[in-house]
Amino acid sequence: MSPAFAAPLPFELVYDDGEPLESDWHAQQLPCLREAIRRAMADQGRTDFYIGTNMFVYYSVEQAREVAREMEEGLEPRAFRGPDVFWVGGVSGHMRKAWVSWEEGGRLPDVIIELLSPSTARVDRTVKKDLYAQVFRTKEYFMADPETRTLEGFDLVGRVYQPKVPDARGRLWCRQLKAYFGFWHGAWMGAEADWVRLVHANGDPLPTQAEAAEQRAEAAEAEVARLRALLEERARD
Repeated sequence: MSPAFAAPLPFELVYDDGEPLESDWHAQQLPCLREAIRRAMADQGRTDFYIGTNMFVYYSVEQAREVAREMEEGLEPRAFRGPDVFWVGGVSGHMRKAWVSWEEGGRLPDVIIELLSPSTARVDRTVKKDLYAQVFRTKEYFMADPETRTLEGFDLVGRVYQPKVPDARGRLWCRQLKAYFGFWHGAWMGAEADWVRLVHANGDPLPTQAEAAEQRAEAAEAEVARLRALLEERARD
């Protein structure tokens, strides 16, 4: 990991490599996870965190230089770009164009979630997994496979990942976020599918902002109906 690098870099950081997402599911799952994590943090009263989705992560100046060289020379991208979703705790939540570790006091993601696909699964399970454990020292790593509707999770022990044990429903506990990851079938952004959500111990997903508003409205309607019935009963008496 590079130390703090105050001087201007002798090359431009790359923020977008033009690579498209794998599918509609992948494109819609990213904001779903972002909102799920934000809801979990709101429930805990936390504002000291950052969530990145499909964003470059620079862990060293050498890596950043290699990414810039690949883009400039039109080479096959081999230098690492970034995970699908990552979370860093204890930091400012201000907007960033990329996560640049030497501008963040050397901090790298505490939690990473990769959304598997036929073209990325091998790299996610090997190259990236080793990088996250040995270089990033990411505390918890998750992989979600939409085809098989399965989750894999790992806890960092030393410099090696140890598999998490799922509960009876196949959910995985995330210590950093203090919630379970699990698949949930339902509608999100107008599409019905199996989505990865953060869920409570009873199996209910943490509600999105829209879902929470709908629940409040339903609760208010129920309370109005209860009071109306009570008044009608008293009037009869």
